[in-house]
Amino acid sequence: MRRYGWIAVLAVLLLVGGAAYNEWRKANERAAAEALGDGILAALEQDEAEARVTALQAIDAPDPSADAVVTLLAAGESLGSDPKATAEALVALAERGDVPMVYRQIATLKAAAIGAEGLAAETRRELLDGLALGTGTIRVLAEEQLAYLDIETGNQEAALTRLEALYVDAEASEGLRQRVGQIVLALGGELSGEAASDVARQADGG
Repeated sequence: MRRYGWIAVLAVLLLVGGAAYNEWRKANERAAAEALGDGILAALEQDEAEARVTALQAIDAPDPSADAVVTLLAAGESLGSDPKATAEALVALAERGDVPMVYRQIATLKAAAIGAEGLAAETRRELLDGLALGTGTIRVLAEEQLAYLDIETGNQEAALTRLEALYVDAEASEGLRQRVGQIVLALGGELSGEAASDVARQADGG
């Protein structure tokens, strides 16, 4: 014990110290999350959109993920007053390598969805083409925006082809299919008889 007892004591100290540090870290993370939430709620309670944007931009986010959330919220508030600046801010967020991919994809989709008031059609198509190469919800939403872009630029045939494919896409949600189906019929496209009846019935609220 005299020769090796210090090893046991050191092991105990390391265990106790590690547990204490872990608890301290968790407490700090919890406090930071609570402060972030309080700051966001306070900012969103402002009466004017400009004041909400200013308050959101003043929040000191504790990490890139939190900063991305705050930036997305600020973009939503500033869209009505300055769509071009909003789109540029979203593109800047999408290009940040320290931000998780899901936030970068959302920022890209939102920037492209602003329309001609934000970014040029060519820029939006380039952004959306990148998202459409992926999978899941982001991909089908990108395909939907690409169809709207086709309509905007006068390529109705391409839009119909894309929308009809989206309507039968296994990854498309029911809400997306409903939107797509209505646009297909409005553009003079065709759905199967049963699908067309379903779209018409849902459009009428039944």
